[in-house]
Amino acid sequence: MHGTSILEEADRLMTVCNSCRYCEGLCAVFPAMEMRRSFSDGDLNYLANLCHSCGACYTDCQFSPPHEFNVNVPKTLAVVRAESYAAYAWPQAFSGVFARNGLAISIVAAFSVAVFIFGFAAVHDRQVLYGIHTGPGAFYKLMPHSAMAALFGAAFLYAMVALVMGVRAFWRDIGEPIGMLADPASLWQAMKDAGQLRYLDGGGVGCVNEDERPSDRRKIYHHLTFYGFMLCFAATSVATLYHYLIAREAPYPWWDLPVVLGTLGGIGLLIGPAGLLAEKWKRDPVLVDQARTGMDVAFIAMLFTSSLTGIALLLWRDTAAMGPLLALHLGVVFGLFITMPYGKFVHGIYRYVALVRYAKERRQVGHTV
Repeated sequence: MHGTSILEEADRLMTVCNSCRYCEGLCAVFPAMEMRRSFSDGDLNYLANLCHSCGACYTDCQFSPPHEFNVNVPKTLAVVRAESYAAYAWPQAFSGVFARNGLAISIVAAFSVAVFIFGFAAVHDRQVLYGIHTGPGAFYKLMPHSAMAALFGAAFLYAMVALVMGVRAFWRDIGEPIGMLADPASLWQAMKDAGQLRYLDGGGVGCVNEDERPSDRRKIYHHLTFYGFMLCFAATSVATLYHYLIAREAPYPWWDLPVVLGTLGGIGLLIGPAGLLAEKWKRDPVLVDQARTGMDVAFIAMLFTSSLTGIALLLWRDTAAMGPLLALHLGVVFGLFITMPYGKFVHGIYRYVALVRYAKERRQVGHTV
């Protein structure tokens, strides 16, 4: 017996698929499935997080609806995957709230912090909000660096702790001791597979989205989103080093490394999330976990909005619009931080952990990955 009805259904489907094995060349899920004759809750959560939701197995399956076996692996594993985020969330009290109201909570958090920063500046000096500030330290006219660092440092630290605790619970539940994270070959293989989105290609032909014609659009938009996010993170990291190591304060000139990295990342985070949202709205409903669409949309929308406000701030930072734009951008970034452990952001981390285990299993049974 399993803990939930959707895990029972996933077990039924994996048992059927294990008897057929027609789809074993499509992705990592089916070879990993074939290494098992029965499935624990942890096994099913592991397989669900290996799934990249390319949809190829649904179109290839001879038992998909309207067949009486009703085999719909992409949708079933999407539901299992979403429930695994809530099951492993830390602290548990927050998981259901964010899963049900992800977009609303993200927006409320973003605008609450923006209003707080706006009020902070207004109380300190009302003229600061709409004044024109240029040169190093201009951003800190609105809010002192120490207060900004404390607010966002606390939010980021909380998000990291919550993510680590969730991943720790997931890792243990799928049957892997913490020490196995020290396996460099598996870590490196999983990093390559994740970085290339190796299994988001339907076995080499592309993703299935609104119809049975595969394409690489979702893969391209995922790449733009992921690498855009990483470039923005790199920009923030370099700016932090500038501030604390060589006492250089933001904003920086357009040609400086943090601005170049942030601009390139921002462009990726405009095109990638917009493309993913467009693909999501077109996607065949039979492949989608529609009950949790809000959680997906919340994360994508927050990434897009953080980039949009950041680019706007870069373009108009030398004008009177700098104050309101900075407050809005910081509010969106804060909202993104505090919702990261309770939304779609975790799928990348859980998927990487699942890929580490898959690489380890393949090496143990003598396969070439």
